[in-house]
Amino acid sequence: MMIHSFANCELDPRSHSLRRAGVPVHVEPQVFDLLHLMVRSGNDMVSYDRVIQEVWAGRIVSDATLSSRISAARKAVGDTGSAQSIIRTIARRGLQLVVPVTMRRDVEAAAPEQATQPGPPEVAARQQIIRYVTSGDGVSIAYAISGRGPPLVRVGHWLTHLDLDWESPVWRPLIDRLGQTHTVFRYDQRGTGLSAREFPGRGIDEFVDDLRAVVDATGADRVPIFTASQGVPTALKFAVENPDRVSRLVLVGGYFQGRYFRGSEEARQVARTQLELVRAGWGKAGSPYLKLFSQIFMPGGTDAQLESFVAMMLASASPQNAARLRDVIDNFDISDIVSKVRARVLLIHARGDNVHPVEQSQTMARKIPGAELIVLDSPNHVPLPTDPAWQIIMDETERFLAAD
Repeated sequence: MMIHSFANCELDPRSHSLRRAGVPVHVEPQVFDLLHLMVRSGNDMVSYDRVIQEVWAGRIVSDATLSSRISAARKAVGDTGSAQSIIRTIARRGLQLVVPVTMRRDVEAAAPEQATQPGPPEVAARQQIIRYVTSGDGVSIAYAISGRGPPLVRVGHWLTHLDLDWESPVWRPLIDRLGQTHTVFRYDQRGTGLSAREFPGRGIDEFVDDLRAVVDATGADRVPIFTASQGVPTALKFAVENPDRVSRLVLVGGYFQGRYFRGSEEARQVARTQLELVRAGWGKAGSPYLKLFSQIFMPGGTDAQLESFVAMMLASASPQNAARLRDVIDNFDISDIVSKVRARVLLIHARGDNVHPVEQSQTMARKIPGAELIVLDSPNHVPLPTDPAWQIIMDETERFLAAD
């Protein structure tokens, strides 16, 4: 598989990713397909008819839709309609790249049959493949596949980024450890990472539909699920609605009632305060708000871990989406269905978790038939490889999943 370089950008068809000046840039699938078509054409003109044929499979699209995708492509590569220093419009005919395009082979790319065939491919231990599925309401969800063995789904949560997590000192060790025994399917939830940034809906049902689409992509009848934080109520609701599709659930630092439903004015005030922090300080490099936010999630983090976490948050969601999602997930409440979970469940929670209190997992352990609970001596909501509790999480997860 070839990686295309032009201006200060790199387009990688294998991972469906774009980088500008080394920094990942989110692009919608149609915008990516437009850019991919143009780099494959070199400096030849690409007619509008060909754009419609290859990006929209020949379907009729409005001029406004076409113009919006071209504008988004220009913005993604650092160009504008007035400058046209990278993408030039040829009036009434088409588009042309006006900068040199070079190609280099990605030596770590998967074999062609792995990248194109549906279902879980054999993925080398140090690789990930990125694909897309469509949720029930038409939202595009990006998911990654890595590791070896039977499928395991890791539910998306606030916040992830498939590309940056793969390089993260926080998340990569966890991904690799899970991938030693399973083919890991993980995804960016709607509004974040490489998934569609624009999305309808404001409730948990849409997030459950996103999980359902990724479970379908595994090709397996039943799968175990590993998730944390906000992914916990999403996974539990999916398990209740689809009891034949979930074998086991590992739930780390989760909750079944969002802050607005925990019966405490203090919890509701924390939710409102954090929401205002997001609105005030998101999207600004060096923002003290983001540093404070990362320290709330992982007070035991090293400087490198905190910096990586902040960079991931900035890349994963816009200020508007970060605030919207924060508000949505604090309104999750599945208290009426928790006792209906029939899958085997392992609950793990840090005693000093400042994001979701350990009492949430303790209550779930009482309500879910046969659930196991492990309480860790740790202050961190995010599992950190440098925290002694991390090894316990991994060992207990492997023990629990091996019994399936």
